[in-house]
Amino acid sequence: MQLSNEEEDYNLSLKKFESMLKTNKVLFFDSEEFEEIILHYLDMGKAALAKKALKLALDQHPKSTGLKLVQVEMLVFDDKLDIAEKLLNELYAIEPTNEEIFIQKANIYSKRDQHEKAVELLNTALEYTDDYADVYNLIGMEYLFMDNLEMAKQSFIKCLEEDLDDQSALYNVVYCFEFLDQNLEAIAYLNKYIDKNPYSEIAWHQMGRLYYGVKDYENAIRAFDYATLIDDEFLGAFMERAKAFERLNKYEEAIESYSRTIELDDATSYALLRIGKCHEKLGNKVLALKFYNETVHEDPLLDKGWIAITDFYVRQKNYQKALFYVNKALAIDNQNRLYWKRYATINKHMNLFEEAEFGFRKAVEFGDHELDTWLFWVDILQFLGEFESAIQTLLQASEYYPEENEVEYRLAGLYFMIQDNTKAKFHLSNGLRLNFDNYIILEDMFPVVWTKKMVQNYIAKHKK
Repeated sequence: MQLSNEEEDYNLSLKKFESMLKTNKVLFFDSEEFEEIILHYLDMGKAALAKKALKLALDQHPKSTGLKLVQVEMLVFDDKLDIAEKLLNELYAIEPTNEEIFIQKANIYSKRDQHEKAVELLNTALEYTDDYADVYNLIGMEYLFMDNLEMAKQSFIKCLEEDLDDQSALYNVVYCFEFLDQNLEAIAYLNKYIDKNPYSEIAWHQMGRLYYGVKDYENAIRAFDYATLIDDEFLGAFMERAKAFERLNKYEEAIESYSRTIELDDATSYALLRIGKCHEKLGNKVLALKFYNETVHEDPLLDKGWIAITDFYVRQKNYQKALFYVNKALAIDNQNRLYWKRYATINKHMNLFEEAEFGFRKAVEFGDHELDTWLFWVDILQFLGEFESAIQTLLQASEYYPEENEVEYRLAGLYFMIQDNTKAKFHLSNGLRLNFDNYIILEDMFPVVWTKKMVQNYIAKHKK
């Protein structure tokens, strides 16, 4: 690849400087060469070399404003804000119209969390700068720090009016629109932007994301298509396009797009999982299972992979195989509530009620507070004749679901079973108040209780 003259000069300057450090001979560089050398080392994270270069630079060019501004930048980086500010005041006395002085002062105020003052200084910098885009970008960032998303958005838009190719500003504009819940306005803005810059794959990708967000999947795919036409290695656009195809139940197209992401980069567990899901939707069970197995091979810690295999076998009613895989998952992570719930459900299907009860108990212990989990657990405790444990579990559940008729009817039934009629009537009254028609829970789950004349009379009385 042919290097430009500027790049060749820059590389020569670096080689010359590094040669000087090795030989201890002092060579001359002009101030701009030194600035580029110092900034190069800063970009590379080599602060010690940057400081060494700065010291040599100031020895050779003690009056260079550019070098002193680089010195300020390094002082700010080291949080030596007072020293930096003092140096800037000295420079301001010499060059009061140098925009970089105001930008660095703004940087100091920003570091002190005085963002309004920073914006004020950056607005002054606008009066003297030729690089409006950079200053508008900095103003936008200050407004982001202040959580003023509307003003940040306007600043980034102004930045893009000055420099259409500023990708960070483009991302930030879309971020502001999304944060302000202005997805349709963002789409309208991007349409105008694309009119001016039709080959911006970033803009097309962002537009696709926004269409996806408002569930307009056809237009999302169209936008992602343009992004991938402009850049046929745009992995993110292929991934998002695949998701949109999936939403439209176009599983073959989704598989093709997910497969492209695997061609472009190492296979991700997410792409493998989604390909498996698509194959299952298409009825390709063997292929679905193949990709689910590849998913857990790629990332054994991804719970969605193990869950996909387990659920696959549950849907086939092959509970023995489902149990085998959920046990493998639990061997890797025995504190995963999703695994424990499936372990419990599978054992329930196999009429292994003690194991099922243990699974639901573990699921709740590890944070599953879904209503159905509590109810499945309680119903198994009741089936096992553990009425007191069932009551205690329901009382625990009622802390999460204080106004849930299914909890109240079960408590009523269980209290009737242990002959505590006062508490039973209290909970039956709650259940009837919350959902009268659901009293059939008593008939279905507590036939002994349902036949009691006292219960029938209580329900009849409440109906009147």
